[in-house]
Amino acid sequence: MTKMTEEHVGLSELLDRQAIRDVVLRYCRGIDRMDRDLVRACYHSDAIDHHVGFSGTVDEFIEWCWPGLAQMHGTRHVMSNHLCEVSRDAAVAESYVLTYHWGDPADGLSRNFVGHGRYVDRFERREDRVWRIAERRVIAELITEIGIPPGSPGSGPVPGRGDRTDPVYAMASELDGDGVIG
Repeated sequence: MTKMTEEHVGLSELLDRQAIRDVVLRYCRGIDRMDRDLVRACYHSDAIDHHVGFSGTVDEFIEWCWPGLAQMHGTRHVMSNHLCEVSRDAAVAESYVLTYHWGDPADGLSRNFVGHGRYVDRFERREDRVWRIAERRVIAELITEIGIPPGSPGSGPVPGRGDRTDPVYAMASELDGDGVIG
């Protein structure tokens, strides 16, 4: 916890924690929908990302991971435990994540796996008063191979899409007119 006791968490801190969690979830949507702008908006412009096999700026990270994402049929980032410690305009968040990846060949670990890990993020709220990632460390703890059955994800009655044509963007555009979420 911050300097406040566990029994007394103020509304402001709860709102900060939710805003930070929302950034982590927007990042997941951005990666799964291959929405570079949404991913980029989760980070400060000078942020550093230490991913598995990569360390560099957010723009370098996007350029590094997009070719691999484009070769997949899809990814699904699922968040579970999330703990956030806030201290004024800085915070540290630990978010447990399962990262599903699937593609061809359907029986290969290089394309079909679940990564079990954590995002350990340092967040900052700067001049624009918006929480964004200043530094991310991806902790990879386990990889599980998965098999992809016939009729794999994306082939249902309303197929999901790995881009901005996904139904969630159309529905969001009904709210604010531009289809931007987050």
